Amino acid sequence: MQHGSLHKALSRLRGKLKLRPVGLSLLLNHGTSWSKEGKCAHRSDEESRLVSLVAHSGSVCAFACCCVHLGVVSCSVHISISLAQGILERLDAGEIVIGDGGFVFALEKRGYVKAGPWTPEAAAEHPEAVRQLHREFLRAGSTVMQTFTFYASDDKLENRGHTQRFTGRQINEAACDLAREVANEGDALVAGGVSQTPAYLSCKSEDEVKATFKKQIDVFVQKKVDFLIAEYFEHVEEAEWAVQVLKTTGMPVAATLCIGPEGDLNGVSPGDCAVKLVKAGAQIVGVNCHFDPVTCVKTVKLMKEGVEKAGLKAHFMSQPLAYHTPDCNCQGFIDLPEFPFSLEPRILTRWDMQKYAREAYNAGIRYIGGCCGFEPYHIRALAEELKHGSWGSGLEMHTKPWVRARARRDYWENLKPASGRPFCPSMATPDGWGVTKGHADLMQQKEATSEEQLKALFDKAKSSAMSC
Repeated sequence: MQHGSLHKALSRLRGKLKLRPVGLSLLLNHGTSWSKEGKCAHRSDEESRLVSLVAHSGSVCAFACCCVHLGVVSCSVHISISLAQGILERLDAGEIVIGDGGFVFALEKRGYVKAGPWTPEAAAEHPEAVRQLHREFLRAGSTVMQTFTFYASDDKLENRGHTQRFTGRQINEAACDLAREVANEGDALVAGGVSQTPAYLSCKSEDEVKATFKKQIDVFVQKKVDFLIAEYFEHVEEAEWAVQVLKTTGMPVAATLCIGPEGDLNGVSPGDCAVKLVKAGAQIVGVNCHFDPVTCVKTVKLMKEGVEKAGLKAHFMSQPLAYHTPDCNCQGFIDLPEFPFSLEPRILTRWDMQKYAREAYNAGIRYIGGCCGFEPYHIRALAEELKHGSWGSGLEMHTKPWVRARARRDYWENLKPASGRPFCPSMATPDGWGVTKGHADLMQQKEATSEEQLKALFDKAKSSAMSC
C-alpha cells in the first residue's frame, strides 16, 4: 500500500467537504472494507486495508472510508448524525467555549477604526478587514464569532459630531453576514452583541433605551444569529434593560459588565449584579473589558458566589483586557494616563494568557475569551492551554541551542519578561474624575465637542495633575 496515495485521497476528500482538521482520527485496519450501508464486509486479500477519517464541522459529522485494495484507493463518504449544538448545550455538556478578541482596538491599530468614537463602520465600509480578523481568531481557536456591532446603536453613531456614513442597520447587517460567513468555515457559533448607550448615560427613559436595543436585535433575529450578548455595561440597571429586550427573542442570552471587584458605578456588588442579570433572564453572566485577567477572574468568582448563594443557576464567562491593570480604580483602564495610545508596555504575553486560561477554568468559568488588546495570538494561547496542550514544542527544532533549551513549560511559566524601558514606572496614577451617569460631561450631543468644552476639560486635567 502507498501511504502517500492514501493521505492525498483523504486530504482531497476533506478539502471537498471543507472540513477543518479538528478531531481528526485515522484508523488503519487490515482485512476489512466498508459497505455503503456502513457495515463491515470481510476481505481475505492481505493487501486490502481500510482507512477511516472522522471530522467535525459545526453541525456536520463526516465519516470517510478509504479502502485500499491492490494499491488502488477508493473512497466513500457518509454524512451522518447532526451535531448541531447551541451555546447552552455546549456549556451544559462541560465544553470549554473560547471567545474571540477585541475588534475595535485591533482594527484601530490596522487603520480601520477611529479612536474616540470606537464605532464599527468598518463592517460595512471595509468588510475584508473585519472578515480577515474573524478568520484569524477562528484559526487561533475561537469557537464564537461575535458580530462587530460594539457601539453600533444609532445614538452612538451620531454622537459628538461623528459623521454617520452608514446607518446602524447597515452596519449590524453587514457585521452579522461577516461573522456567519467565517463561523461556517469552522466549528463556531455567531453571537450578536449590544453594548451600553449614550442614551442611558444621558438619563433617557427606560423605554427610549430599550427602543435603541430593539433596533439592533431586530437585525440579529433576521440574520439568525445563534445567541445574544449584552456586553460592556458600567451600570447593571442598563444591562438588565438590555437582557429583558434580548430575552424577547427566545434566544440564549449572555450578559457581561465592565466592572471590577468593587461593583458597578453605582456601587452594586458583583454578586448582586449577577443575581439581577440572571433574574432578568441571562443564562450566562460575567465581565468583559476595563480590567486585566487577574481582576476579571476575581470579579467573576464574586458573581458566581452571589448567584449560588441566591440559589440560582448560570454559566459564567470572562473576556478581560490584554493589558496589566493592577493600578486601576473602579473605572478601569480608561482612567489610566496611557489610555488609549500608550498601553503597549502593559500587554500580556501569551504565557500570561495561558495562566489566565487555567485560572479561569479552575474558577468554574467555561466561556473564556478576551476584549480590548486581545490579538489572535492571545486567543491561540487560551486554546493551547485548555484544548491542545501545546507549549511551544516547536522550539525543539530551532537552530540555536539556547533557544532549543527553552522548549519546556517551566521556563515560560517562571519567566519575568523585561520591558526594555529602564526609565518607565511600573505603575501609573489613574485620573479618577468620578464622572458617571447624569454628569454634564457625559450628556449626549449630536454637535462636535466645542473649543470651550475642550478648554474646560484641559484645565480640569491640568488641575487634577497638579493636585497629585
